[in-house]
Amino acid sequence: MARPIVIAHHLIWTVYGWWLPNDPRGSTSRTVASDRLAALGELHFGRKKIQPQSRDVRAFYERAAKELKHPLLEIRDDAVDLVADSFAEVIAEQKYTCYACAIMPDHVHILIRKHKHRAEEMIDLLQNASRWALIEAGLRPSDHPVWTGGGGWTVFLDHPDEVERTIPYIEQNPLKIGLPRQVWPFVAVYDRWPLHEGHSENSPYVKRLRAAGRYP
Repeated sequence: MARPIVIAHHLIWTVYGWWLPNDPRGSTSRTVASDRLAALGELHFGRKKIQPQSRDVRAFYERAAKELKHPLLEIRDDAVDLVADSFAEVIAEQKYTCYACAIMPDHVHILIRKHKHRAEEMIDLLQNASRWALIEAGLRPSDHPVWTGGGGWTVFLDHPDEVERTIPYIEQNPLKIGLPRQVWPFVAVYDRWPLHEGHSENSPYVKRLRAAGRYP
């Protein structure tokens, strides 16, 4: 059976030092590269069914901060706007179409339509631009990595229904921790592309969906 064509990328990455492999909430890592960090707690692959209390997570990162090479910093206040402005520049320069974005204190969610760039390239461009924006503004030391190495991870979306489910998930991230809703000028309204009004019923995407029994 033909696989559906990917239509959008949900890109996720973390701020340096946050969501460590042995984070008490669980993680997608299977190893802890640093012995000093490994001593902070056991590794648990995947999100734990019973989540630790907030004070336990804070205590873990207070200990972790003493073992990290660079300061453990969050993206807040002016830094949020600088990161957003740098994203806007990259999106305009590369002609990306962005459907949702949440810049959190310790991680980023951004949803971008399929493009000639691979997901890893998109993340690299967005991370580099925002890192230098923070450094040039004096909000980070010049040797600070800002983001966790490794490029983050991607959820590949292959149907408009998946895109429509992901948009509110991203938008609600700030609200869940008591932050205001984020509204960015570089975010476009999703029109259910490529099943938007007037789409061709014989496009390669539709043919692939039809072959998979998912169209109409």
